[in-house]
Amino acid sequence: MDPDFGDEALTDVRHDIVIGRWQGLRDLLRATGDDWPLRTHRVRLLAHAVAGTSAVEAWRAAEPDNPDAAVLRAATEVVRVFGAAIAAGRGSAVDRGRLDSTVLACLTAADARPADPMPWVSLLTVARLYQGGVGRGELRHWWDELRRRDPHNTEGHVQLLRYWSARWHGTHGSMYDFARDAAGAAPPGCPLPVLVQIARVEEYRYVVDGALGRGRRPGTVRGFDQHWKHELAVTEVRRTWERWIGDRTPGPVRPHEVEVLNYLTHAACHAGRLDVAGELFGLLGARASRVPWSYTGDPAEQFTRWRAQARATS
Repeated sequence: MDPDFGDEALTDVRHDIVIGRWQGLRDLLRATGDDWPLRTHRVRLLAHAVAGTSAVEAWRAAEPDNPDAAVLRAATEVVRVFGAAIAAGRGSAVDRGRLDSTVLACLTAADARPADPMPWVSLLTVARLYQGGVGRGELRHWWDELRRRDPHNTEGHVQLLRYWSARWHGTHGSMYDFARDAAGAAPPGCPLPVLVQIARVEEYRYVVDGALGRGRRPGTVRGFDQHWKHELAVTEVRRTWERWIGDRTPGPVRPHEVEVLNYLTHAACHAGRLDVAGELFGLLGARASRVPWSYTGDPAEQFTRWRAQARATS
């Protein structure tokens, strides 16, 4: 379970963080440049890596005018405020002032690096924590700004999908509508069709949490035993495979593709499409991501077991 999904340069920077150096952060983001998918991946994972340290503050203090430092600090504040929300417990309100200061950090980062989509991804992420959500006009503005910079930004789409989920500020229907609209509008070879499989995982999590909260097993929820393998679920696995993988540019899987490929692989396994899963395991090799496998059991055990089954049927 490589937390960096094979991004060796990012793994090297983690060692810098452990010994208190911020220079590796600067050098990595400078080298990443405007490769938006890779940059979004790296900023997101770096934010989690530095959230419990003072590394980003040390960088900002040493280079207050560095726009990359502003972008990483904003993403880090989002991770920290989510950590506070988790510590407080589901249903507990997060301090409004802290949320507002996190939004301000994101807007400051957007001003510091105007072309970068990541501050807008950060805003769409923190939006979930507002009681009742944020105003539709403000949310639409943040979404439009992201799409103006990177119209097919996968992480930004995932964050808005979660915003519209029943777990947060929407319904299963609004979440699936968003996922299917984005999937249908995606150009050939774009990973956005996998949003439908991510939505199915979000629905599963919501139903499982509700069942467990009532002292029931998920399998006792009426009709839920078909969640992964009813006709529409199976059809959508095939459709995502055709739209994304069928038209994907040939070549090695890049680090920012690993987690979303795991989502599609997980869906193909549970839908009984082991032919599709076998091809996907071939692309992934040993690069398992903890999510979404962890939602349906032990991730390493599931990944290896399903991979063996898929290979046995190929």
